[in-house]
Amino acid sequence: MKSRKSELLVGIFVVLTIAAGLMLALKVANDSMSSSTDTYTLYAKFDNIGGLKVRSAVKVGGVTVGRVDNITLSKNDFTPVVEMSISTEFNEFPETSSVSILTSGLLGEQYVGFQPGFVIEGIENLAQGDYIEDTKSALVLEDLIGQFLFSSNDD
Repeated sequence: MKSRKSELLVGIFVVLTIAAGLMLALKVANDSMSSSTDTYTLYAKFDNIGGLKVRSAVKVGGVTVGRVDNITLSKNDFTPVVEMSISTEFNEFPETSSVSILTSGLLGEQYVGFQPGFVIEGIENLAQGDYIEDTKSALVLEDLIGQFLFSSNDD
């Protein structure tokens, strides 16, 4: 009887531990992947998005201000179009802002780096559905290595 009681307690402990681990994982995923605040949508066209993925962060100076919602291919010129959801808390970026695809660390995850532009008289703020004109594509490590190897062969 004592053995059965201890087995039952161990079983309950294991089930509670697994449930707590799952709840913690879901909580962390929801906090890092979604936001409960209102957002507005901005678009940007790039020549090359590298390994950028949906749900990648949009950061200004290391601070996450939004997420990549969707990545599509333009039907006109077949270039990647990145759809970004930006928190309405950050709704005063001027139209002169630029975006680039950056990498955290040497081989880390890629994200969209947002550079707020300069504010001068007559420059509007970015609003829902606007396209960011000034974009810088991702640096592809394989291309850089290839350029380095071919340039050293020329010498």
